[in-house]
Amino acid sequence: MLYYFFNYLDKQFDFPGAGLFQFISFRAGMAMILSLIITTVYGSRLIEFLRNKQVGETVRNLGLEGQNQKQGTPTMGGLIIIAGILIPTLLFARITNIYIVLMIVTTVWMGAIGFLDDYIKVFKKNKEGLAGRFKIVGQVGLALIVGCTMFFHPDILVRQIVKEVPAKVVNKSGVAKAEIIDQNGDKLFKIQKSTGVYYAKDVKSTKTNIPFYKNNEFDYAKVLKFLGDDYQKYAFAIFLIFVIVIVTAVSNGANITDGIDGLATGTSAIIGITLALLAYVSGNTIIADYLKILYIPNSSELVIFAAAFVGACIGFLWYNAYPAQVFMGDTGSLTIGGIIAVLAIMIRKELLIPILCGVFLIENLSVILQVSWFKYTKKKFGEGRRIFLMSPLHHHFQKKGYHESKIVSRFWIIGILLAIITIVTLKLR
Repeated sequence: MLYYFFNYLDKQFDFPGAGLFQFISFRAGMAMILSLIITTVYGSRLIEFLRNKQVGETVRNLGLEGQNQKQGTPTMGGLIIIAGILIPTLLFARITNIYIVLMIVTTVWMGAIGFLDDYIKVFKKNKEGLAGRFKIVGQVGLALIVGCTMFFHPDILVRQIVKEVPAKVVNKSGVAKAEIIDQNGDKLFKIQKSTGVYYAKDVKSTKTNIPFYKNNEFDYAKVLKFLGDDYQKYAFAIFLIFVIVIVTAVSNGANITDGIDGLATGTSAIIGITLALLAYVSGNTIIADYLKILYIPNSSELVIFAAAFVGACIGFLWYNAYPAQVFMGDTGSLTIGGIIAVLAIMIRKELLIPILCGVFLIENLSVILQVSWFKYTKKKFGEGRRIFLMSPLHHHFQKKGYHESKIVSRFWIIGILLAIITIVTLKLR
């Protein structure tokens, strides 16, 4: 909202400093600062409020060191993370931008699912919380909204080089010098490269970026290329399946990772910083062309949302680091996971998630492997056997005697390493 206000002041009154709001970097910085202020200043008040309302964590006895000390620690702290994301976004981002609208919907949607789960656990005294099938339904519902919007919304486009420029090109008055209109009425953009002059056009596409692949691009529709020349008409179904899998996997991964103080929060902050960088390069035509990645018009606004997200995670870490004064609960963890998944999909970097969100992936796999092996060995030998001392993986290391803070710091280091590898893949062909 402030963007539009200061834009008006700048145009109508040439108000000093109002032009700063035209810069993505300035608004992103302000969003992060405000997010940090909200989560740190008002975080303590939320903790006190939750404590007064006796909104405390019910800890199951898993035989872990220091576990009983967490009994009664305020939970549902994810509410302050959500506030730290939404308020700066509404103030500093262009809220009419479709990418920002989708991220706001994602935050509220996943926050509502997580809040309902925590509410059932705390106030209804049901340790299981919201049934797993209802969580999945909610996650799939969000994925359907995101997938359909990305596929059909006219403002969600990618810029591609036009291989065959029409012989007749008609210039229109009032059109920017770098833009021309072809005989079909489509806007073309003139691009000067070291190898010559090219024309590009903004088009609907199911393409995404992926390293180690031709031109760093992968089209979901080509999964069904074996069906013949009509495979393109099934592109929507394939794209939707991928979106559903990514959203459910990442949101559940973040939820599982949130098992010890500061682990999910710190890891998510690292991922958020990386996504902010990827959003910036994807929304900058010069850098995107240099890196040979898809340029996504108008997606640079996502940098502001990502900055608010990082600020909220870091600010919450002030109270969530060992020993935690508050837990985010499913209100926070499901929201964080959903945001990471959808943001990656928006900037066409979702196929980098197995690398970038490697910590979430490892935690998820440890649970899947543990449960699957236990069931298999019980059926075959009559006695269930385990791969890990306990799953998720962070509990395995706790059982081995490692202190929480050491486990968290080492997982953070792994997260930073994976983030660097993700960024490096931008230059891999």
